[in-house]
Amino acid sequence: MFWFMLIALVAVVAAVAMAVLGDGGALRDSEPDRLDDRLPADRALVRGDIDAVRLPVAVRGYRMIDVDEVLDRLGAELAERDARIADLEASLAGAQAGAMGRPSLHKDQPEPPLDGAGE
Repeated sequence: MFWFMLIALVAVVAAVAMAVLGDGGALRDSEPDRLDDRLPADRALVRGDIDAVRLPVAVRGYRMIDVDEVLDRLGAELAERDARIADLEASLAGAQAGAMGRPSLHKDQPEPPLDGAGE
């Protein structure tokens, strides 16, 4: 009885292996995982672009070239935005300093009467 069960088990395992492998017992080559949704090159990135990025997984984690591409793009955009913010802050500080040296547009003192009584 033992030999019958062992032969039946081997037959079942072989049948399952043939069904899974198919095509004469050879595994099909899988398509390589690629970054399909690239970041838009024609405009600045927005939060939705970053949320939509799905990095492809390779055998040992994420594909380094795709991760490096995304990080380089994000780093360049952040540096550009930081420079723009610094320029705008410098312009604002210059405008505020210039406004402090000029007379105010609002008159703090009442206007003199037009009939000349104040002279």
